[in-house]
This record gives sequence, structure tokens and C-alpha cells, in this order.
Amino acid sequence: MLSEPRSGRLAAWGNALLAGFVSPDDAVLEIVGDDAVHRVEGLPGESAPVGLTLALGRLRTLGVSGLRVALPAPGHPLGLSGPPDFNARALDAEEAVICHGAALGLVPEVYEAGPDGDVHVEVVWHVLPVREAPPADVPSLGEAERELAEALRDATEVLSRLDVAGSGPVAEAAIEAYRARAERGREVLAPGYPPRAVRVLELAQRVGLLVSLAYENGHGGAVSSAEMGARAEALRPVERVARRAQVAAYNAYVEERERGVR
Repeated sequence: MLSEPRSGRLAAWGNALLAGFVSPDDAVLEIVGDDAVHRVEGLPGESAPVGLTLALGRLRTLGVSGLRVALPAPGHPLGLSGPPDFNARALDAEEAVICHGAALGLVPEVYEAGPDGDVHVEVVWHVLPVREAPPADVPSLGEAERELAEALRDATEVLSRLDVAGSGPVAEAAIEAYRARAERGREVLAPGYPPRAVRVLELAQRVGLLVSLAYENGHGGAVSSAEMGARAEALRPVERVARRAQVAAYNAYVEERERGVR
């Protein structure tokens, strides 16, 4: 939850490009991020993988007017609409992008290449057919914001009650890194998104930070298997709310288009 999903970058900056807010070069630079290269495979009309610039242009000619995000987890097909083959690939990757205006979806496959000490990441986006239907379990921005406020209180309470990752050098370092990113003016979303979407995504990432600290930094006061199970059970719905809010934020651009706001 701390790092921005690749599907989020593709959807956000792809939407900004489709809307004319950024140039193709700027959009691709933001989408690729720290990765070495992104390619798109299975694009209609192309027999081989192509670069992101060509792929985004081709999607536009195919009628794509916006991009949505899916962040599914076992038992929670968040943002998906089928068919089963696409859902299975998206669940395996834990993320996907759904095209608005064409029955297509993209699922990333990540490769690491290079020798020790000089490893670089390459991403192949597989284009697959999707079912044109409402995405599963995606809240509105208003719903997501209300749920997050409650989840933040719940996460803080759980961490305090179970004495999990609430303090110590590892937790403090993670929190300081999060604050440093925010203070650098990190672009949480691309140009064209409503301010409320930015606010919701920032809060979702903050909730995700607390959940990640709980899972990654030891067992804290939960010394028995029963106590550890209770901690996981308490944090699971909080993590679910944070993922739902992330999807709501990334999808806000398309949702506004559908409501005729844009």
C-alpha cells in the first residue's frame, strides 16, 4: 500500500494524456517511473509488443476515452467486471487497468533483469478482452472518504491495543519517509483529477502505511498465534477500505466523465 501501483500510474497519467493535459512523452515518463521500460502486448492491430506511446495512441483510436483501476485480492474482485480469465490474471498480478470506451483491459507482468547490483525492472502490459459491466465494489469518492476516516481511527486503535509497530526506529523511519514524499510535493495524481480524489488517495496511502507497519515490523505485543490471528482479523477490513479508496480515487476521472461533469 505504500508504493503507488503501476496500474494507478498508467490510469492516472493515461487519463491526463487522453484529456490533453500532458504530452505523450511526459505521460510515459511518469508511467514508467523507476522501471527500465514498459511494453504493451496483445494490442489489437499489433502483432508484437509496442511501446507505451504507440499503445496509448492506439487505444485512443480504438475509442478509449478513460482508464480505470482494479486492485483485486483473494475473495475481493475490487474493480473487476469479468470475464473469469481476465479476473484470474488480474488477481494474480493484484492489479489491472480497465479501458472505458472499449472492452479491453491491461494486466502488468513484471520482470527483473541484469546482474546482482544492477538489476532493472521491465514491465509487459498484456491486453485482454473484458466484459463491459459495472466494476465490482467500487465506492464513490464521498463514500470512500467517510470509510477512510473510520478506518484510520480503527487502525490506530488496533495498533495501540495490540502494541504492534506503534513505535520504534523502523516505524519512525517509515513514517518520516512518507512525510518526506508528501513534503516534496509528490504528484499523487495526474493533472485533471478533482482535488477530492487527491485528498482521498493521500488518506488511503496513510491508512495503508499504518497497516503495512503492522504487518511488516514484527508481532509487537501479539505473542501467541491466537493474538496474531486477532490482529490480522482486525486489520483486514481496514486494508480493504484503503484499497477501495485507492480505486475510487484513480477512477474519479472516468466517473466524472460518466456523470457529465467534464
